[in-house]
Amino acid sequence: MRIIIIGINYWPEVTGIGVFTAYRAEYLAAAGHDVTVCTTFPYYPEWRVHRKYARRIALSEKRNGVKIVRSYIYIPKHVIPIKRIVHEVSFFISVTLSALTQKRPDVLMIVSPPLGLAATGIILSRLWRIPYIFDVEDLQPDAAGDLGMLPVWAVKLLYRVEAAAYHFAWLVTTLTPEMKRKIINKGISENKVKLIEPCMDDSLVKLSLDEGCKFKQRYNIYNNFIVTYSGNMGVKQGLDVVLNAAALNSFDDSILFLMVGDGVDRLRLLRNAANLNLHNVRFLPLLNLVDFRGLLAASDVCLILQQASASEVAFPSKMVTYLAAGRPIVASVNPSSVVARLIRESGAGKAVQAEDPKALLNAIYEFKNNNLYILGELARHYADSHWLQSRVLRNFEQLITQFTEPTEHGL
Repeated sequence: MRIIIIGINYWPEVTGIGVFTAYRAEYLAAAGHDVTVCTTFPYYPEWRVHRKYARRIALSEKRNGVKIVRSYIYIPKHVIPIKRIVHEVSFFISVTLSALTQKRPDVLMIVSPPLGLAATGIILSRLWRIPYIFDVEDLQPDAAGDLGMLPVWAVKLLYRVEAAAYHFAWLVTTLTPEMKRKIINKGISENKVKLIEPCMDDSLVKLSLDEGCKFKQRYNIYNNFIVTYSGNMGVKQGLDVVLNAAALNSFDDSILFLMVGDGVDRLRLLRNAANLNLHNVRFLPLLNLVDFRGLLAASDVCLILQQASASEVAFPSKMVTYLAAGRPIVASVNPSSVVARLIRESGAGKAVQAEDPKALLNAIYEFKNNNLYILGELARHYADSHWLQSRVLRNFEQLITQFTEPTEHGL
């Protein structure tokens, strides 16, 4: 079967949606399908194109059996709402034209966000007369409205685009029961909405103490209880709560907060940490695979952070990574969030009220004074039971291959 997947994020990006998309595309290719991914040049979460791909307009390459077709995107130096709109629109135009140069597929899959890619899906599915699947990794209109990221008129426009995306899609897929319920509550038939669970990197269950020791030596970290946040440093993560918790604990040098990654909010956080004179906070850039595995092995507790207004609109991929690696989690989140539910189900951590630095710090001390081995085993067991790569991707393929005969769907 010939499949085209269109998404703004893909390998070699190491955080967020691009990781899940790469797992899926490569599994389909290994299963014998003809898979093309139409995307852009890697830029996330740094918001700058990786050096290898700089100053290119278009490029075609192949990795693990997947043809990757990259097209132009505008990357703003300062991410403000109007420039972000231009950023996304530039991709919608270029990727639509790029996709039209490819052979007609049997199935088209659109990965959202950005939500506006639905327009590409609608156009191509009509032209090619094939079904398109709309894969929702983040409920963008809800997030924008809850966090006040866009003006009211722009949020209303997003909801209209979202309604069209669901209406014209043959199938809508998403990551969690909570996100599925929200989509159904928008008036979409329950039969049209399916779960495609996230999948983990199975190799993370084999992290060794030696990897952690080498990481500590490389970064001159000794005798600290390591509390790690790793990933995108954006607005909706609400990362100030870490700095405020560190400020409350500035007298205790035994706890080290590691802030690892990049994003639009990183420079502001660095300035705030400097202004607060936080010697117990250390910032590290995005890490290569070896160092990232070492980071996980060295970390005593990992953090998941969200603003209080975020609950059911997104699923942080780091949840899968941390549990697969057997890391206990302290989550500063809305009590009704997906993250809070998963922590309760797994028994592998503790969820505290979002944006409450004192509650976050108290939970960290609770873990610091207890044996974390049992929590680590609970974390691995939950990840293995729910997100084992072979099972999740096999189910994904079975769902996709339902569309091998598009003429049966009246298209």
